[in-house]
Amino acid sequence: MGDRLGIIAGSGEFPLLAAGEAGARGYECVIAAIRGEADDCLRDRAGIVEWFEAGEISRLSRFLKGHGVSGVLIAGKFCQETAFRTGGLDAAALFLLGRAEGKSPVRLIAALIEFLEGQGLPVLDPTPFLSPYFCSPGTLTRTKPDHRVLMDIEYGLSIAGALADLDVGQTVIVKDRAVIAIEGIEGTDRAIIRGGELAGPGTVVIKAGRSRQDPRIDLPAVGLETVRALVGAGAGALAFEAEKLPFFQREAAVALADGSRIVIIAKERQP
Repeated sequence: MGDRLGIIAGSGEFPLLAAGEAGARGYECVIAAIRGEADDCLRDRAGIVEWFEAGEISRLSRFLKGHGVSGVLIAGKFCQETAFRTGGLDAAALFLLGRAEGKSPVRLIAALIEFLEGQGLPVLDPTPFLSPYFCSPGTLTRTKPDHRVLMDIEYGLSIAGALADLDVGQTVIVKDRAVIAIEGIEGTDRAIIRGGELAGPGTVVIKAGRSRQDPRIDLPAVGLETVRALVGAGAGALAFEAEKLPFFQREAAVALADGSRIVIIAKERQP
């Protein structure tokens, strides 16, 4: 068996896929799964899996160091609301909150990375484990965009990128070149539903990365759960930044979108 790779697992598909890709590359995975976030299926993806509360930073660090990992991946999404509840946070977590000088995802994860690396646990760029999931520019669905959808995408993509750079959120919901909703602390899927409630069917959802995206920190992604939210909101289209955002469970997501006549486009953002 090769080197041991630590995975701090949050919600979504990425932790499961990362564990599979790492195993294929010869790593032995040591998974620190965050309770209430990580999928129970992770129990079957590695020989060493332990569950942690979000505020147990010291115990998590000891676990990874104790198993001799050569590097760590931070994989998946984490509930930002935890940072607003001081109950259940250990001394290391409270220290991180103080170091972060704010509770935005970028600052919190950057502070976590600084802490882990200070403990001798290098945090790795996840991009090599995600290479199969990036998309070239183009329409991915059989359903093609009409002129209105293309206009909304052009309008919304620069706004989504600007919001991401300001660390506000990475998703904007648009209809008829008007911003209906932007992603906040609730996350992408709930923002999509809120946009549908506000503007009705036919909204266009646009997701972008930061201009200077550190892929270790809150890397945005889309996937099957995103498309399920689109269906629930009656949305008409999803556009995301080509070659910068991974698209998980693509085949199933595109099939679901086509069944609901939803457009999915990977789009380049102009500088």
